Amino acid sequence: MNEDLLRELTPQVLGVLVRRGIEFAAAEDAVQEALLEAVRRWPDAMPDDPRAWLITVAGRKMIDEHRSVSARNRRELQHHLEPEPGPTEQADDTLLLLSRCCHPNLTPASAVALTLRAVGGLTTAQVARAFLVPEATMAQRISRAKRTIDGQPFARPGEVTAVLRVLYLIFNEGFTGEVDLAEEAIRLTRQLAATTDPSTGSGQGAKAEMDGLLALMLLHHARRAARRTATGTLVALADQDRSLWDTVMIGEAVAILQGALARDALGEYQVQAAIAALHDDAARAEETDWVQILEWYDELVRLSPSPMVLLNRAVAVGAADGPMAGLKALEPLDPDLPRHDAVAAWLQEQAGNVTEAARLYVIAAGKAPNLPERNHLLKQAARLSRA
Repeated sequence: MNEDLLRELTPQVLGVLVRRGIEFAAAEDAVQEALLEAVRRWPDAMPDDPRAWLITVAGRKMIDEHRSVSARNRRELQHHLEPEPGPTEQADDTLLLLSRCCHPNLTPASAVALTLRAVGGLTTAQVARAFLVPEATMAQRISRAKRTIDGQPFARPGEVTAVLRVLYLIFNEGFTGEVDLAEEAIRLTRQLAATTDPSTGSGQGAKAEMDGLLALMLLHHARRAARRTATGTLVALADQDRSLWDTVMIGEAVAILQGALARDALGEYQVQAAIAALHDDAARAEETDWVQILEWYDELVRLSPSPMVLLNRAVAVGAADGPMAGLKALEPLDPDLPRHDAVAAWLQEQAGNVTEAARLYVIAAGKAPNLPERNHLLKQAARLSRA
């Protein structure tokens, strides 16, 4: 049995049923029943069109659940669920299902969990272990998410930006157990980008941003082998062993990014990917083209002037125009902003103010969101204190 094929087809089949107006939870139950039938039957006789087979069987399962309904309603339901002749709109179905899982009424945590369960094909237990919560807690979260979106009108895919944001949230969770969420996010984004036709309602801009996000994920994921030491210690980008970077993945990402930029529909994920590509293009940290990176950050500020973007731009200013210019760019920003002290510490260190930099590294460590980052910042403070 080809488990990868079933995982790929599951969201497509579920998307077809959802698009045809079936309640989300009921449609998911029918698809699960169809998958069980596939596990039983396909080893002996693989259908010519596995996707159409699953849609048909899932439709029949729905009909079986409605046997108590009048014959007229049953005939209408059967007509409603039967697959139409020829290929169905796979891209729209995938985007529709992702749109529903990323509904604006859902919290980010619920949207991520529902996406991994319904679109990613992970079990509730796997999702729970990935987020280090009890399975019962995750089951309740997913059930609440389903109840929230039941009855919501979805005649066409919703806001693509919300879908891409959730996929990026999944990617940033990284590796947290038996499921590598970064790779799962890449798989889902790759599937969405590959099946989206820019000539449809999603348009050139949406397609360009899907490709931009995929390129961004690949460019960051290509550095994964160099991001930590054998003992799990965090390694800063400038200190990473670049021979460990996945050059094949970087090449693929750059090609995808070039195609996205050629659509002339610039978006924030494409800009972030361009910045990441410039980092990945440098053979040594000292060869990084900070002037061009700063130009891209200026573009990103125009598209998305968030505090975190402005914070990262201050780093680029410091690297391109000198640490004092970077500190000046940092002045207007809220000092309580996450990682503000860490950026200030780095800029002070570049300016030669070692004592102040060490002090700020200690403060930043106290505010670090996780233990590896805290240890990394304390190590920087200790290094400067010994200098």
